[in-house]
Amino acid sequence: MEYEYIDTPSKLTAFCDEIGSCPVIGFDTEFISEDSYRPELCLIQVAAGDKLAIIDPLAAGDVTPFWRVLAAPGHATIVHAGREEFRFCTHAIQERPSGWFDIQLAAGFVGLEYPAAYSTLISRLLKKTLPKGETRTDWRRRPLSQRQLEYALQDVVYLQPIRDLLNRRLRKLDRMAWLDEDLERWQSQLEDDERRERWRRVSGINGLSRRSLAIVRELWRWRDAEAQRRDCPPRRVLRDDLIVELARRKTADQRRIQALRGLERVRRHHAALAERIQVALDLPDDACPAPLPRSGNNSAQFGLLGQFLNSALGTICRSAQLAPTVVGTVQDVRDLVAYRLNLEPSPDRQPPALAQGWRSDVVGRVIDDLLEGKLAIRVEDALAEQPLAFVPVQNT
Repeated sequence: MEYEYIDTPSKLTAFCDEIGSCPVIGFDTEFISEDSYRPELCLIQVAAGDKLAIIDPLAAGDVTPFWRVLAAPGHATIVHAGREEFRFCTHAIQERPSGWFDIQLAAGFVGLEYPAAYSTLISRLLKKTLPKGETRTDWRRRPLSQRQLEYALQDVVYLQPIRDLLNRRLRKLDRMAWLDEDLERWQSQLEDDERRERWRRVSGINGLSRRSLAIVRELWRWRDAEAQRRDCPPRRVLRDDLIVELARRKTADQRRIQALRGLERVRRHHAALAERIQVALDLPDDACPAPLPRSGNNSAQFGLLGQFLNSALGTICRSAQLAPTVVGTVQDVRDLVAYRLNLEPSPDRQPPALAQGWRSDVVGRVIDDLLEGKLAIRVEDALAEQPLAFVPVQNT
């Protein structure tokens, strides 16, 4: 396998100049995330035109020129499950890669499983098998062996052939617009997620009072800043369960804080924790965050209805050559039911996912007809791959 190894700024500049006019750039990364605040970028593998390359950020230094090439208009950027790849680029230059195309998501729009591993797509679409053996590599170590580098390159060699196959199927099914809609929504959600404080992701906060939630928020802010300063994972600074317990106790008394088992490792920060708790305790009531509303209805009949209609969703999707997990989840079905039955009336409530766009056309309207009794489901052939069928209800 012929490729270029880019380990100096001058090589990086020259390579970026060479691929700047390529209509398709496929890339992947190798990173380590368990020891730092943000994932540590260790390798960038690139396939552009007839060029294969590995960029070594640990040797070449600032790889901004590459991110600039990706953000420049006029090409497609191909990835597989590219969440971290997208984040690396947007964090570095605050711009999106151009023409983003994720083959994992696209596969779900032509009836393949979602999310499918890269090796699965290669096997299903190209009838090839990827070599195994380097999944536990520490990509920070140098030098990397030829075997390791070629293993990493395999992750980009087949990106364009798979993209081309998927594009043909998508055009045949007239779903390019659907995929574009979801790719745009996915990118926007990821950007919003990066800008938003993520303190509500602290596990165990359900059921906390507004005052306790204010404490969680302040402690999360302190933990996040401390983790950035140390460049380590936030939970290594202060565990979620300790944040929640401090929030439940609602006290800034350092003696009571010190009495909490598990805080021994952060003894030198007890004063800072007390200070942040006091900030939350001093907030006016209306400045404390409200609990998120619980979605849906918890009655037994509502749960049964959600499970039944989720089976209907699977049948609809398989008949339409769509991966059900691309279209929606059990919660999405429950949200649609609650919305249609007006179980959670609110003047500013937005329609759920299954009531919008192509999802409404393909799935939402069928579920609406089932809810209204216009359609019924019956077992048409118990041994068939699609045993269920939808039949109109004849009114008598």
